[in-house]
Amino acid sequence: MPPERPQVALIAGAGPAGLTAAYELLKRTSIHPVVVEATGAIGGIAQTFEYKGNRIDIGGHRFFSKSERVMRWWMNVLPPQGKPAADTAEAGHEIDYATTVTQEPLCAAAGAGGTRPAPDPERDDEVMLQRPRLSRIFWRGHFFPYPLSITLSVAWRLGPLNTVLIALSYLKAQLFPRRDETYLDAFFINRFGRRLYETFFRGYTQKVWGVPCEQIRADWGAQRVKGLSLVRAVSHAIKDLLSSDFQRRQQERETSLITRFWYPKFGPGQMWEAVARQVTACGGELHLHTRVVAVQCRGDRVVSATVQDASGARREIACDHLISTMPVRDLSRMILPPPPVDAARIADGLQYRDFLTVGLLLRRLHVDESGKAPATRVPDNWIYVQDAFVDVGRIQVFNNWSPYLVADRANTVWIGLEYFVGEGDRLWGMADADLVAHGTRELEAIGFARASDVLDGCVLRMPKAYPAYFGTYPELPVVQRWVNGIPNLFLVGRNGMHRYNNQDHSMLTAMLAVDNIVAGRDDDTNLWDVNLEEEYHEEHAPKAADAP
Repeated sequence: MPPERPQVALIAGAGPAGLTAAYELLKRTSIHPVVVEATGAIGGIAQTFEYKGNRIDIGGHRFFSKSERVMRWWMNVLPPQGKPAADTAEAGHEIDYATTVTQEPLCAAAGAGGTRPAPDPERDDEVMLQRPRLSRIFWRGHFFPYPLSITLSVAWRLGPLNTVLIALSYLKAQLFPRRDETYLDAFFINRFGRRLYETFFRGYTQKVWGVPCEQIRADWGAQRVKGLSLVRAVSHAIKDLLSSDFQRRQQERETSLITRFWYPKFGPGQMWEAVARQVTACGGELHLHTRVVAVQCRGDRVVSATVQDASGARREIACDHLISTMPVRDLSRMILPPPPVDAARIADGLQYRDFLTVGLLLRRLHVDESGKAPATRVPDNWIYVQDAFVDVGRIQVFNNWSPYLVADRANTVWIGLEYFVGEGDRLWGMADADLVAHGTRELEAIGFARASDVLDGCVLRMPKAYPAYFGTYPELPVVQRWVNGIPNLFLVGRNGMHRYNNQDHSMLTAMLAVDNIVAGRDDDTNLWDVNLEEEYHEEHAPKAADAP
């Protein structure tokens, strides 16, 4: 009698969710994971793209989480630094250095475990750096804190008349709030007043999504600005005024969200490349340039999937579990028998926003901040560009994420101009050279850099980076119920669940999927409870003590 075949889990996608699922299956079960990735890159949107020795982090990935489970997982793969990084002294960074680290590899073939001195970033590559967090808004030549807070200095930059009108607008919103908060415009207006909404929220949000705020479900706003409101910001300002140490309180308020986060030496892709190496060393399979093209169900279970490689060759893989991070719309179109009519219609109507990064290498910046001499460097990780007359939505300064992302950090500044686009629109279809020229012109227009300082550039396109909260999104629970009726099908990750998950949320959905497999649980509704917490996510950052 032939031996019984081991159970197989087919995992669609080698991003954070897919690789976390593969790792957890190998660590905790005898199930054989087979990961297929449609592209040639590891990490999905959390990959690191390299151009002439300079590395791009697509969208920016701070490694922090309120989940200790996720924090321990990360630090087990890439341990925290024990010595200064290349820029620590010159930038004056305060770092909580580890002394020793303990790692437990996935299996013996993945490397030696045990306790050892914490790594030195100048000598060791597999290390997490502790980095200061600073994001600001740049609008009309002024920097404002992000998330927005109200201080006297902020009021001064807004202008006295504008500040008064913002206050009156807020009072009106409190006296006559919109009862229906289904859509994002009402959500923002009720919390900040119409004038502040039109100044800082409307234009930028429409840059991101490409549609008016009154067409976007408020769910997205609830996720991204949890706990924030103008009354909270004003209360902080009043406390400052009443404080006996006014100047200190003002400074604290300006820097209240400048915390610290962990970051791999060579960007987020380094984490997932390390995980992929452990997965394959310990018996898992990883097939790049291979996509799922059909899924076959029998009764209420997935029994196999057909995959296709870059040459066009197809093969069928029998599987006991299917863990999918691919867009829900794509899954719905390829599964047989097809979903119920309503679920298929809703899945087919889900929409996405695509992402485009223009990487620019400069000799220096030339930031014209009103009332100050032009700055050749800034300390920010991210800068949100609110001006409506340019297309760029955010600027990343990669030197400030990790000095090791830049080939010649002493003499160049490496930045990423982020554009929120749709496949087939004007920017998406523009030639790379034209996009580099367009981004350069926009930097000059907002007073951020000079064209004469641009040395080189590149373009990186990422389709379906953001699941959209419009289209048929409000009916998504119908799709959830259909999937829940297929016990061995698990939707995880950002696109897999059509939810604006952060990296740690995507990982948690994968961990819970494996928890359910181990427990023999057929109901996967617990996956959909991830990322529903009310507390504003970015106000919590891990302390060094969170690391093992």
